[in-house]
Amino acid sequence: MHINAFVKFQRTFVIIALLLAGSVIMLGAWTRLSDAGLGCPDWPGCYGHLDVRNAIEHVNDVNLDAPGALREAHKTVPEMVHRYFASTLGLFIVGIAILAWLNRRDPKQPLGLPTVLVGLVIFQGILGMWTVTLGLQPTIVMLHLLGGFATFTLLAWLAARLFHWPEFLNDCDVRNLRGLTYAAIAAVALQIAIGGWTTANYAAVTCTELPICETGWTDHLDFSEALTFWGHEHDRPDYEFGVLENDARTTIHVMHRFGAMLVFLLVGLLVIKVLARARCHFYSKFAAVIGALLLAQIGLGISNVVFVVPLPVAVAHNFGGLLLLVSLVLFARAIHTKAEQKPS
Repeated sequence: MHINAFVKFQRTFVIIALLLAGSVIMLGAWTRLSDAGLGCPDWPGCYGHLDVRNAIEHVNDVNLDAPGALREAHKTVPEMVHRYFASTLGLFIVGIAILAWLNRRDPKQPLGLPTVLVGLVIFQGILGMWTVTLGLQPTIVMLHLLGGFATFTLLAWLAARLFHWPEFLNDCDVRNLRGLTYAAIAAVALQIAIGGWTTANYAAVTCTELPICETGWTDHLDFSEALTFWGHEHDRPDYEFGVLENDARTTIHVMHRFGAMLVFLLVGLLVIKVLARARCHFYSKFAAVIGALLLAQIGLGISNVVFVVPLPVAVAHNFGGLLLLVSLVLFARAIHTKAEQKPS
């Protein structure tokens, strides 16, 4: 099959964009979880500087004259590196869209998806700005995280379309699992949102025991405050380190624990059913990958509790959730792809 130059360039750009998007997500988690979200309190620069080295020098000079006047200089690094990667990702996504429209005469050329990605990455930039200028407002922080996950997922979907994946000859008895697949995707997406809400409200260390929380946790539930997404009452200049009372944070963490159980049940059931019904290696191997990602996520989640949210584990848990979501979305695409018949 002949592939024109526009499609070849798009394929290359999409692969690079996926790598950049994955890096942006991990850098964002690193920034958030290392309490560097306000390391640069202005936007798009850092204390008026686009070069992080100049920002570090500025912070050190100010803190030398007035100790403690600004946040630690090292916190400028993850924030600005995150912005550098995010800006580069935006340029590649714009490039993908331009190539797509230049190739619009090709009937197989996706146009809607590249265009949506441009709109999404612009909105992500706005959310990134608001994250800083609104002082880590939890709803904005959660939406920014979800936007990053959506960007990576749509890029993976676009890559699948450009590479015409999947291509296989065998038909398998898994198409009637669409309903369960959608339920699993919804559960994982909801769990990611709750996870983002947990970190945005600094509730990750509220419960330090397994499987749910400390004894008596049912007496410390406050859903009203825990589910307040705007208009938090507080007397602080920003939302760094959280403004919610302990009961609200406990509620958020408990919701995340129950969400993990729901994900384990639904995704685990899907994996078992696919392995039992699949009549070809394509789906059985796919199910094994999803199952491995699920077990890894559960293990990372438990490690976060046992070892009190170490930064590498927390970042890995964040990225693991993304990989689980994308694997399920691509599985949904696979079961919608019309199987080819073997030539007689």
